[in-house]
Amino acid sequence: MLIQQILLKILYTFQQERTISAAYHLLKGKRSGQTIHDVGLYNLYPFFGLLPKLTRQKFDEQIDLMFAKNAILIEENGYYSITEHGKQLAAQSLPISFDSWHYRGNEHLFFSRVSLIVQSLSHQLHQKNTFIPIERNEQTQQWVRQFLLRHHYQKRMLQQSLHSEISASLSQLAIEENIKDLMIYRLSGYNEPGFTWQQLAFGYEMQEMDVQLLYISGLHAWLNELYQKTTLYPLLHEIMQNIRVEVLLTSSANATAKLYKVGKTIEEISHIRRLKINTIEDHIVEMAMNVMDFSIEPFVTIEEQQQILAAVEDYGTKRLKTLKEILPHLSYFQLRLTLAKGAVTT
Repeated sequence: MLIQQILLKILYTFQQERTISAAYHLLKGKRSGQTIHDVGLYNLYPFFGLLPKLTRQKFDEQIDLMFAKNAILIEENGYYSITEHGKQLAAQSLPISFDSWHYRGNEHLFFSRVSLIVQSLSHQLHQKNTFIPIERNEQTQQWVRQFLLRHHYQKRMLQQSLHSEISASLSQLAIEENIKDLMIYRLSGYNEPGFTWQQLAFGYEMQEMDVQLLYISGLHAWLNELYQKTTLYPLLHEIMQNIRVEVLLTSSANATAKLYKVGKTIEEISHIRRLKINTIEDHIVEMAMNVMDFSIEPFVTIEEQQQILAAVEDYGTKRLKTLKEILPHLSYFQLRLTLAKGAVTT
């Protein structure tokens, strides 16, 4: 199963230095300092927020299945170890890729807009002005209504233009044809309801969750094609308005970043924002992860960075507690900051 492959890759990448729950928070896209730190530390950007609606029950079911298949061993304290069989599975390449760091579940909103637009145009083409919308969310309905009015949908030019953009953009995607088909099968039109997940799982002879992962992978590839070639697909680019996450910092970290840029110290920012020093340090670490030209030298010297990175290589670990024991003269903040940045800057 794809979901188990993904879980094993995440757990293997964690080097058994995190609990099983850390993988759950990563897939959910939890905006905590620890989870954001883990994303950068272990380079797990593709999987952050991949399944924002994943329940703990569904997650635990997959963990239990991997345990039953002798892929992992679970300890009472929430930690785990990966068996040789599990390592072999984790080493296998995934047949699909993701870009969850830039979409974080918003790909579903994009497809909801597309689906409702296609359904509306299909019914209008058949002169059916009333129908039960496939998308029930009122905000999405209002957005689609305004889109249709802006583009004078009653003149029937929009149907052809949108169809051309969808066909052209999908043809450019370097993904399996069955994934492209999967996305099309989800669309509804006049007297042609879209396939349910259960129907698709049966047709593809796969588990429901795996079919959904194929679908998400396809949407990420599609959105990246539209993002990179905006002039070729003006309608679809408009539909993906506010779908891609451009401000990668959390709102709180962004507020800290603004104060830091005008010269405020961590202590001053803590006082101004009435937040703990540790929280502001979390924000600085987040900035180091996401701002390309952010310098960490005001907090950790080049020599100290070299010491930390050498310890990571020599001892084969990124576990903060272990690194702190090796380098007791450095703070946890300095360790986290260096690991977040990933390399010595000169």
